Amino acid sequence: MKGTFTAIDFETAHGKRWSICQVGLVRYENGVLKRKINKLVCPPENYYHYRNSEIHGLTAGHTFNAPSFAEVWIDLKPYIENQTVVAHNGAFDFSCLKQALEYYQTPQPVYHQQCTYKMYGKGLAELCKEYKIKLNHHDALSDAMACADLYLKYLKEN
Repeated sequence: MKGTFTAIDFETAHGKRWSICQVGLVRYENGVLKRKINKLVCPPENYYHYRNSEIHGLTAGHTFNAPSFAEVWIDLKPYIENQTVVAHNGAFDFSCLKQALEYYQTPQPVYHQQCTYKMYGKGLAELCKEYKIKLNHHDALSDAMACADLYLKYLKEN
């Protein structure tokens, strides 16, 4: 159904894509915002590479008491499985999801992937500036919200 989708974004603790440390999820149904999820996630061994922390500002101290991705997945699964899922630079976010589920030996969901980077051919920060979309770049919920705004704009125009 047009206007019914989930936008996601992941931040990672280091170079392995299964090292998710924050997830932002936004659910739209018939073009209406229905749900926002913003969760810190404790990556395996709570290890961070300093370069990743420089990008998103998260450290082991932020996620020390956070749930694992396996625990967070329970809340995310209904919004992803058998849904249209949108990400900006989906090649990264969809592989984060795939690799994290593999890491925790969890079955892969079936879902339809959409990528706003492929639709627009520009980076998220550049697009947000161009379309005057609010963005706190590399905060997972803010990135997911911006991605959702871009996808809604795309749906209106196509």
